[in-house]
Amino acid sequence: MGEANILHVDLDAFYASVEQMLRPELKGKPVLVGGGVVLAASYEARAFGVSAPMGVRRALELCPSAIVVNGSFDRYAELSEAVMDICADMTPLVEQISIDEAFLDVSGSIHLLGEPSKIGAEVRRRVRIEVGLPISVGIASTKFLAKVASAQAKPDGLLFIDPDTELEWLHRLPVRVIWGVGPVTDEKLSAHGVHTVGQLAATPRETLVRWLGAGSGNHLHSLAWNLDHRRVTVGGRAGSVGSQSALGRGLDDDAALGRTLLSIADRVAARLRKKGRAGRTITVRVRFDDMSSVTRSVTFPAAVSTTGALHHASLPLLASARTSHDGPVTLVSISVSHLEPGEALQLELPFDSGHPTRAGSPSGAAHRMIDERVDQARARFGKDSVGRASVLLDESGRGVPDEFRKLAEKD
Repeated sequence: MGEANILHVDLDAFYASVEQMLRPELKGKPVLVGGGVVLAASYEARAFGVSAPMGVRRALELCPSAIVVNGSFDRYAELSEAVMDICADMTPLVEQISIDEAFLDVSGSIHLLGEPSKIGAEVRRRVRIEVGLPISVGIASTKFLAKVASAQAKPDGLLFIDPDTELEWLHRLPVRVIWGVGPVTDEKLSAHGVHTVGQLAATPRETLVRWLGAGSGNHLHSLAWNLDHRRVTVGGRAGSVGSQSALGRGLDDDAALGRTLLSIADRVAARLRKKGRAGRTITVRVRFDDMSSVTRSVTFPAAVSTTGALHHASLPLLASARTSHDGPVTLVSISVSHLEPGEALQLELPFDSGHPTRAGSPSGAAHRMIDERVDQARARFGKDSVGRASVLLDESGRGVPDEFRKLAEKD
């Protein structure tokens, strides 16, 4: 049993809290951040059953008095950075896992700053005074349990889990607090009479494997006993670049999904080029309305970084994923891995027209030249100044800024 030296800090309803801070007239009122899809909801809105990702129309049916705002990612990024700077003052071991949450290992700071609970309280005090936002902190012996603790501490609280009684505390909680237990898994476990983490822990591992499969069964059994050996790691260079789009209640129209995929490909390709990178493996993940997900990928001989290449590679992957599952698509993502430096283009033989996924073919080179011109125009006139017509003219995709996409995964 280890010491409780790991903190999980999580800004409460971050985007909505920022809007309430920037606009005092919104304090205490139900606030929705997003366009067609809710990307964040204030606690006042959550009390009516609103959550992300949810279509704004449905959210307003649940909470007619809600105020919908588009938000400003520039401010969110700035405030997030300020919070992470405060965390870095407490320990050099800060692992930021999203714009609004991070793990801290404070084992090396105790002799200077005091016990972990004192450090957590100081983080909360400074974030409230210096940044103006509420933040919840969970403290435990593992990353898993610290994250569970911060969720239980919300809103705007601190919870320390004593290692001597951590299993007793954990086993009283509903099974859905465990990573990997979504609505489908929760329903399966409930059908077998498993409602609490303690009941999950008491279920033999081999039984869980039979019910849920080897991966989920072993994973959930380990976490039910708080067996999590992951360390807090300070991030190095990203091994992949990706983005996603939440689609509210779902899409099943091929043309609309194709436009969504093109928009995502444009974002991912622009990020790759900005980083001076290209990748050989393209992965598409599709989530359906029953919360199940299907992943498909393809690897090319040469790395690519153009919008055309990513779009052309992703379309058949999306089609393949949809043939394996019925129902509307509620989220789709593209990620590019096996990254390499995006160096000067090497032309290929033979000199036929080629394909966008062949970076050195005439077609691939033409797509690269177009993207370079688009990058130049956006750098001068703004990111929304130029883009693919089918995306820019598609009203259904507006109002959901790219930088909000990760929040859809979180909930």
